[in-house]
Amino acid sequence: MSERADLGYSPAWRRGTEIVLPSLIRAAMKRDWHGQEHIPREGGVIIAPNHLSYADWAAVALFAYQAGRYPAFLIKSPVFDVKLIGPFLRSVGQLPVSRGQIDAALVLKDAERSLRAGECLIVYPEGTATRDPALWPMVARTGVARLALVTGVPVIPVAHWGAQVILPYGSKKPHLVPRHLVKMLAGPAVDLSGYAGRPLDREVLRAATAAVMADITGLLAQLRGEPAPAVPFDPAAARRARAKPGGQTEPPGDGQSRKAAPA
Repeated sequence: MSERADLGYSPAWRRGTEIVLPSLIRAAMKRDWHGQEHIPREGGVIIAPNHLSYADWAAVALFAYQAGRYPAFLIKSPVFDVKLIGPFLRSVGQLPVSRGQIDAALVLKDAERSLRAGECLIVYPEGTATRDPALWPMVARTGVARLALVTGVPVIPVAHWGAQVILPYGSKKPHLVPRHLVKMLAGPAVDLSGYAGRPLDREVLRAATAAVMADITGLLAQLRGEPAPAVPFDPAAARRARAKPGGQTEPPGDGQSRKAAPA
């Protein structure tokens, strides 16, 4: 009980969001959701979804809530500096992450504490909306793997498709009429047993991250009804290609613009 109190959120504010937000989110989208039985009803857990647009959080939050869990997100820290919004996010237990530091061990201490206290934490492994031209998951960061291996909590992979139509990435204008269908599918906890107890070096973290992303990508392939790319899109490699004299990325869908995640 004291561990939860130390997290600093307000149960009253959380209850207020439970009363108001679910009905608003349901009104904004049609839903075809499956796999919520894989989300444990208690204890620390990481839900790891793909990231398509700024409408994701609403769909994923309701998905977790309907599975019996109150969702806490890792959110880029500048949002917490916004008047009224920042204090509200803190009051309901959302966690700030410094931009560009999600892979650093020290910035995840609050998240570790939250998980050890039994929270349900939503962490986007990619760190931002995918830049893949065909909207498949791209090369991910290692924050999810680090958190899971340090705390021992399960990672539940989640794929969704359709939220990007409601609010395309980079747009500030939502498309709410007519209501669009959002498909979502959760799978069993990612098997990270082969990495438990090993030093958290780059090789282990990258391999564990690859296991998480393979499960998410596989679920998304089921939702989309088409095969996923053999390797994830690497935005850093694409930038390097554009920076070369006369260099240019391949058109969307061409596998040559992809690069496997570094080992």
